[in-house]
Amino acid sequence: MGLFKKDPLQIITFHSYGTNSHLYIRGRALEDENIDLSKNGIFSLIKNTYKRFETDEIPFTKLKITLPDDSVFYTETDKKGYFKFKENIPNLAKLTNEEAWLQYEISFEEKFSNRIINNQNRFPGEMLIPSSKSEFGVISDIDDTIIHTGVASFLKLKLVFNTFFRNAESRSPLEGASEFYQLLHQGKTGKEANPLFYVSHSPWNLYRYLELFLKANTFSKGPILLRSLPRPFRRKKVEEKPQKQKEILNILKTYPNMSFILIGDGGEHDADIYIEIAEKYPKQVKAIYLRSVKHKKKMKRIKSLFSNYDTTPALLVEDSKEAIEHARSQGFIS
Repeated sequence: MGLFKKDPLQIITFHSYGTNSHLYIRGRALEDENIDLSKNGIFSLIKNTYKRFETDEIPFTKLKITLPDDSVFYTETDKKGYFKFKENIPNLAKLTNEEAWLQYEISFEEKFSNRIINNQNRFPGEMLIPSSKSEFGVISDIDDTIIHTGVASFLKLKLVFNTFFRNAESRSPLEGASEFYQLLHQGKTGKEANPLFYVSHSPWNLYRYLELFLKANTFSKGPILLRSLPRPFRRKKVEEKPQKQKEILNILKTYPNMSFILIGDGGEHDADIYIEIAEKYPKQVKAIYLRSVKHKKKMKRIKSLFSNYDTTPALLVEDSKEAIEHARSQGFIS
C-alpha cells in the first residue's frame, strides 16, 4: 500500500559566508531519501550513494528566510532545487553568536497538498561573518589534503572506492591535519578565531557526507564550497576557470582586507591554481602549503613550478608536522 508513497520534503542549508553588510545564503530543497550516513556494509553504502546522486529536487518553489531579529526575506529554488540568496543588509555582525556564525531559519512558503514537510517546516542554517579578532583566513582543499581519497591513483580507482564504499565516520583524516587546522584557527595568540573555508571539486551531493567527516574528526567549522554536477556533453571553454578557483577568488573579493593561507595537495591542479591566484593577489596570500602525493611525475612538476616561484612562502610538505613547524617559524601559530 505504501509503494507509491512520496518522501517527505526537506531543505538542506550549506554553511555559507558573508560580511557585516552582506547576507549570502545557499542550499537545496529536496525530497528526504532518509540517508543514514553511519551505516556500513556494501549494500547499504551502495544504496546511500545511489540516493545521494539520484535526487528528487523541489524546483521553482518559494522559500522564507527568517533572521535572529525576526526580519524576513524570500527566495526561490531553481530547476535543480538549489537556491542562492544575496542581500545587502546593515549590522549583520550583531546577530552572530560567540563563534561568529549568524544562525537563521528557512522554510517552505508554499503549501504542498498531501506532502509531509520534515522538522515542522523549520530548517536551521548558518552563515559565517569572520570575527574582528581574525588575523588571516585559511582556504583548504579537501581531497587528499585532509582526507585520503586517491585522486592521483591509477584510473582514480581509490577515489571511487573511498567515496562510494566507505562511510564518512569510518574514514580517517591525514595524520596531524586536524591539529594543524585548529592551530591555524586559533592563530599566534590562541584567540584569533581565524576563519576556515573548505573547497573541493566534489559535487554538492556529497555535502552532508563531507560535513559529517569534518565534524567527526574535530576540524574547525567553516563554509564547505563544492560544485554542481556538470551537464552531460557540456564543453568547457578554454578560458573558463575551475569552480574551485572561482570559489577562492570570490572569498578573496568578499574580504579584500584579509590575507589567506592556501592549503592543497599535489594530486590535481592546486599548485597551478594557487600560484595564479597569489600572483594576481600577492597582498592577500600569506603562504601556500601543498601536501605531497605518491606520484613521482606530479611531484617533479610541482617542484619545478615552486623553483621559479617567489611571490609568497610556498612549501611542499610530506606531513602536517612539517607544515606546523613552518607555520610556527612564520609567526602564523604559537
